[in-house]
Amino acid sequence: MLYGQATNQGVRIRLVIGLGVCFIMPMFIYVVAILSAFVIAYFTVPLAIKLAFKIGAIDKPDARKVHSNTMPRLGGVAIFIAFLLPLFLVVDKSHSPFIGIILGGLVIFAVGIIDDIYQLSAKVKLVGQILAASIAIYYGVMVHFVTNPFDGLLSLGFLSIPVTLLWIVGVTNAINLIDGLDGLAGGVSIIAAGTMGIIALLQGQPEVAFAAFLLVAAVLGFLPYNFHPAQTFMGDSGSNFLGFVLGCLAIMGTAKSATMISLFIPIVILGIPIFDTFFAIIRRINKKAPIFKPDKEHLHHRLLSLGMGHTQCVLTIYGISGVFALVAILLSMTTNPKAMLVLAILLFLILLGADRIGLLTGEKAVATAPKRETVKREI
Repeated sequence: MLYGQATNQGVRIRLVIGLGVCFIMPMFIYVVAILSAFVIAYFTVPLAIKLAFKIGAIDKPDARKVHSNTMPRLGGVAIFIAFLLPLFLVVDKSHSPFIGIILGGLVIFAVGIIDDIYQLSAKVKLVGQILAASIAIYYGVMVHFVTNPFDGLLSLGFLSIPVTLLWIVGVTNAINLIDGLDGLAGGVSIIAAGTMGIIALLQGQPEVAFAAFLLVAAVLGFLPYNFHPAQTFMGDSGSNFLGFVLGCLAIMGTAKSATMISLFIPIVILGIPIFDTFFAIIRRINKKAPIFKPDKEHLHHRLLSLGMGHTQCVLTIYGISGVFALVAILLSMTTNPKAMLVLAILLFLILLGADRIGLLTGEKAVATAPKRETVKREI
């Protein structure tokens, strides 16, 4: 009898230990991979700077730009390697969406590298973005529902492909458009990816959370070289890759949720780049200017015109992004009626703020404070 009890107790102990190992080991691997992403990025950036000068991936000053020195723009190489290498080694390859991110990421990064060296046309870059997004879609990164204001959710059916394509390409370009000040695109991407990771954990998607935190670590390793005054730019290879990955992770993070509010969460998380791009389109239509024609009326330009210095402007946008992040996390834990009220208030504040600083009209805002530092870079 005693022998049987001891045997049963031994079995239970081994079972507890086995379950503990099964839970702890993946977490340990995830943590090591995330830390590795930071280290890889941090020590790869100096090599990327040297490589940029050798192959001509540099940004020279001209009449439209403010920075006065020739700058390397191959920092995206460090982000790319630091993110994709651990992701490839750790994630389950049978989970097809991650294969889509890896292969599509290779395409979008290659197009960005070529553009950083040879300056591709907008049409060629768009083709590359569509190809990368198509690869992700082929491997299962897909928007299946949209919000139906009359009946909750609407299944997209065959329209899933064009809607997903529009989302991924749109987010890719939105991140590229806000890469106008030192540290801006990187910091906003860190906040967005971190928020996606937290929400993925809350929704029971550890692999999506791992990928999001991996991206945070990769960009964190790059940011010390890119924060004002920057030693290097991330280039189109970096900004397009970041936008592509964020667009894919936003879809994957809501794939298991079929609630109406879950569809708004990615838009709130990526609120800064999405609304800045949307207001730019409205502004250019109002001015009867080509939609793809660059201007100096983006959010960071408007804040600079108010008298903010470079660092103050970037930190202000970080703060706004942080507010969006908190709202997104709140929405993920809130019932639909309350969430819709929060969204309505947020939208009102966004429109009010955009109108006050001239984002919609492009009218010059009145400076309220003297500039405290010289801005060395705008795009």
